[in-house]
Amino acid sequence: MRKVFLILSLFCGLLGGAGRRPGAVFLLIWPGARATALSGAFSSIADDATACYYNQAGLAFLDQTIVTLQHANWLPALHSGMYYEYAGVVKPMKMGALGLDIIYLTTGTTEVIDETGQYIGEYITFDIATGLNYGFKLTNQLGMGIGWKFIYSFLVPDWVFKRMPGLGIEKGGTGITWAFDGGLLYKPYSFISLALALQNFGPNISYTESGSSDPLPYTLRLGMKLEPINSRILRVCMTTDVTKILVGMFASEDNTFFENLRYEFQTAWKAVGLEVEYYNFICLRGGYFRDTEGARIGFTFGGGIKAGGFSIDVGIDQAIYEFETTNRKFSFSYRF
Repeated sequence: MRKVFLILSLFCGLLGGAGRRPGAVFLLIWPGARATALSGAFSSIADDATACYYNQAGLAFLDQTIVTLQHANWLPALHSGMYYEYAGVVKPMKMGALGLDIIYLTTGTTEVIDETGQYIGEYITFDIATGLNYGFKLTNQLGMGIGWKFIYSFLVPDWVFKRMPGLGIEKGGTGITWAFDGGLLYKPYSFISLALALQNFGPNISYTESGSSDPLPYTLRLGMKLEPINSRILRVCMTTDVTKILVGMFASEDNTFFENLRYEFQTAWKAVGLEVEYYNFICLRGGYFRDTEGARIGFTFGGGIKAGGFSIDVGIDQAIYEFETTNRKFSFSYRF
């Protein structure tokens, strides 16, 4: 059981000092190697199947069918058996585009040791979120998107509680809920995009038999993209995102409204990214991410190649963590 508590502690670190801890925080992990290399600053780009995650409004501007697959051996320094997977597909329609995606995280095999130190079995923990998404244009420059996701979280099987009555719990290691997302993407000019996305709004998730529950990680994303150069030979894209977990905001009753507001802005996640593409073939990417409360500060980087509708990308964000680890995401996409 020790590994379960270790992973839960890591997830709590992602949320800094929020007044109330949300559940299902695996929803905060960036999918996609390309977006990861840009430190997650992708809400104003959202031009591939990962738009289903970052901003469904990006689907409104897609005119090709796109399939994206991503694999990552996630934070192996904590446990070699942890994996984070993403799959998404986008299909244009007469009005807008439809997207389907699925997120899967497993923290690997967990060995169960009872109070006497005796091994009594093992199991595999996992979290799944599968979504149905749609984006459409309100005008030629403004897109809107919505998404619905089903969330299933499996932390502890019931047989563990039965074999370890000292825990005082009979069942409740599984959580099920659902949530809505929504977003806007505004492109007033060809070289600039502005984004707003609200994510993970739905009923609380509950694991325990008592019925106590935790809110989902309600999230606000604000993004901007600039493309100062976009030619046949060279394309340069600069992007930034500010991400705020809305759970637990304005928790301090001793501070004034403006003191709380300043604190919430200071503790928001901030990311900037740079993407350079040469001849629509080779891409180099880098980013900088800052999450002061979660103690995740550092650079991300990666790159990719494109040919004949295929894209292969890698994104590396291991430097943002305080502990020594590797963390590489690999993505494969095809447009047709």
